[in-house]
Amino acid sequence: MPLALLALAVGAFGIGTTEFVMMGLLPDVADDLNISIPTAGHLVSAYALGVVIGAPLLAAATTRMSRRSVLIALMALFVLGNALSAVAPGEISLLAARFVSGLPHGAFFGVGAVVATGMVAPERKARSVSLMFLGLTVANIVGVPAATAMGQALGWRATFLGVSAIGVAAIAALAVLIPRENAPAPAAGLRGELAALRSLPVWLALGTTVAGFGALFAAYSYITPMLTDAAGFADASVTLLLALFGVGATAGNLLGGRLADHSLRGTLFGGLAALVVVLALFPVLMRTPVTAAVSVALLGMAAFVTGSPLQLMVMEKATAAPSLASSANQAAFNLANAGGAWIGGLALAAGFGVTSPALAGAGLAVLGLGVAGAAWAVDRRAAVTATARERVVAAYVPEGVERVRG
Repeated sequence: MPLALLALAVGAFGIGTTEFVMMGLLPDVADDLNISIPTAGHLVSAYALGVVIGAPLLAAATTRMSRRSVLIALMALFVLGNALSAVAPGEISLLAARFVSGLPHGAFFGVGAVVATGMVAPERKARSVSLMFLGLTVANIVGVPAATAMGQALGWRATFLGVSAIGVAAIAALAVLIPRENAPAPAAGLRGELAALRSLPVWLALGTTVAGFGALFAAYSYITPMLTDAAGFADASVTLLLALFGVGATAGNLLGGRLADHSLRGTLFGGLAALVVVLALFPVLMRTPVTAAVSVALLGMAAFVTGSPLQLMVMEKATAAPSLASSANQAAFNLANAGGAWIGGLALAAGFGVTSPALAGAGLAVLGLGVAGAAWAVDRRAAVTATARERVVAAYVPEGVERVRG
């Protein structure tokens, strides 16, 4: 694997840290700005909104730039957003800064995935994507706890200055480690990139992402009350347990990348099926502290086994113009975050019990399997049609197959 993947992982580490650290800093931010915690929660939504809007918009706006330059520019915008967060004087300015911080998120992962796969042999594409995503999962183990501790000790503004420093390090790594020839400008241009989004297989792949990761966030958004109210953990233990989720996600991400290089579709189906089983068993597993801790790690593993296969599948369905579709997949991840949390909240509000969001998530994972199955059926029908057409040409045109292929 090329060393340039390290530069992408560093950028992913910074992005993962700034995305999730706000959850741990909400009480500090609320106290400092004299606002309520629910109001401070809008800062999380502002970042997610920036991701959803920025992913396709920035990918489309930079189609004539080399992908190496795009990655550096996106990371510079990331540094700017976090620096503005550190000096924001009030709630409105901090909301705007968090929105700016989220803008480069989706496009960075989308364009980065295209660059990562372009630097390796075809049989290592999924693994290269998983290594870039490694920065995101490791951020949940190391970056978020360290940044939260920094914010609690030195003030929340120090956290965002520290994240800005990670962004500067990522810019330096991208400039030094990514060769210019491995990240040229897309050949298709904006028109070609937009044309790729008219493909039904691309939209089915994006739908699988929304349903599959919506299943994760339906449960994960309410994991704290499950651990405290159902499993009996003390509030102080939750941070360590969430680190277990990060460990499981890291292991699942690496495993999914390796398996997907052998069978992309098989890994996707297997990961979604495993997610259905884990979420369906949550009401049972949450009855004891030991099984609850295991279930948190299994949730991260089952969900992130599908991460690199989903990203690669979207890119393969938009082969001629993968940058915009790949970035749109990152917007789909964040739609899954918001939609899954909303559906899990509906189950909780309906009085079905503290573990009911996990069962709602299991239903979403089943939906994801259905969408993935529909995508498989569409691919099969297209393959059969192409084979039939080739046979007709071969039968009625001398050496027709060779001429068509030539």
